Amino acid sequence: MKYSFIIPVFNRPDEVDELLDSLTRQTLRDFEVVIVEDGSTVDCRDVADRYDGRLDISYYAKPNSGPGQSRNYGAERAKGEWLIVLDSDVVLPEGYLQAVDDELKREPSDAFGGPDCAHPSFTDTQKAISYSMTSFFTTGGIRGGRKKLDKFYPRSFNMGIRSDVYARLGGFSRMRFGEDIDFSIRIFKAGCRCRLFPGAWVWHKRRTDLKKFFRQVYNSGIARINLYKKYPESLKLVHLLPMVFTVGVIALVLISAVGRVLMHYDDTDRWYWLCAAPWLPLLAYSALIFADSARQNRSLRIGAISVVAAFTQLMGYGFGFIGAWWKRCVMGHEEFQAFEKTFYK
Repeated sequence: MKYSFIIPVFNRPDEVDELLDSLTRQTLRDFEVVIVEDGSTVDCRDVADRYDGRLDISYYAKPNSGPGQSRNYGAERAKGEWLIVLDSDVVLPEGYLQAVDDELKREPSDAFGGPDCAHPSFTDTQKAISYSMTSFFTTGGIRGGRKKLDKFYPRSFNMGIRSDVYARLGGFSRMRFGEDIDFSIRIFKAGCRCRLFPGAWVWHKRRTDLKKFFRQVYNSGIARINLYKKYPESLKLVHLLPMVFTVGVIALVLISAVGRVLMHYDDTDRWYWLCAAPWLPLLAYSALIFADSARQNRSLRIGAISVVAAFTQLMGYGFGFIGAWWKRCVMGHEEFQAFEKTFYK
C-alpha cells in the first residue's frame, strides 16, 4: 500500500464524516485511513463504521494525549509507504491524492505539505478567518500556497512524509502546540527534502468563531517562542511582525487617548490632530483588508468580518508572543505548554 491517511480526532464526529466522505471520492484509491480517537467524550466510532467497506479504514481509541502523540499512535499502526497527516476539520477535493502522486513521480521528495482554502459552504466567519490566515496583507501569503524564500515548512492540517523517515525521526514531539513546525524543522535538520505541492490543497475550516480563533493564534505566538528556545535560528523577521503590529496598535491608541485628555483640559482644538491622527494608519489598513477580502470573496459582509479577523489574528499572536517572551526569555522560566488541556476545545 502506498498511502496512509492519519487523522487524530477529538469530539468532532460531524467533521470526520465530511472528511471521510471526501476520501471516498478520491480518483486514486491506493490508500488506507487510520482514525485515532484522542480521548473524546463524543466519539466517531459509529461514523467510521459506516465507511467500512467503502474505505480501507481502521479505528483506534486511546486516552487523551494531544494531536502529536495521536498521530504517532496512528503512524505505528499504518501500513503505507507514505503517511499523510490531516486535521479532522479538512475536506479533500477529489483530485487531492492524484496531485500528490503526480508530484512525487515528477520529482522525488522525503516530505511535503499543501496549501488550504475556504469552501463555498463555509460560514462567512470561517471564510474571513481563512482569508486572514492566507492573505498577503496578514501573513505575506506564505500560508496560502506561495513558497517561502528559503524553505517550506508543512503544517499538520496537510502534511505528508515517507514512513521510514517518520520512524527515523521519531515522529511528532510532545509539544502541545507548534509540534508540526518542530517536526518540519527536524525534517530539514536531518537533511531530508521537503517541498510544497501547490496542487495538493485542502478545504480547511479552521476555527468556527473569532473567540476560538483568538485562542488558536494566541497559542501560536507562545509556540513560536518555545520553538525559538529549542531552535534559535528558526526565528525569522516575519515572525516578529505580529508583535510589532500589536505594540504599534497599542501605542497609537494611547497617543490618541493622550490627545483626548489634552483637549479636555486645554479647552482648545490645537490637540485635535494628536487625538485623530493615530487612527489614520489603522483605518487605512482596515480599508485595505476590507477591499481585498471583499473582492476575493465577492462579499462586503465577509470583507467587514475579515477586518476583525485580521486584527484578531495579528494581535492574538502578538500578545501570545510577548507573554511567552517575557516568561521564557526575560524571567527564565522553563518550557510551558501552549495549551493547558487540549488543542481541540
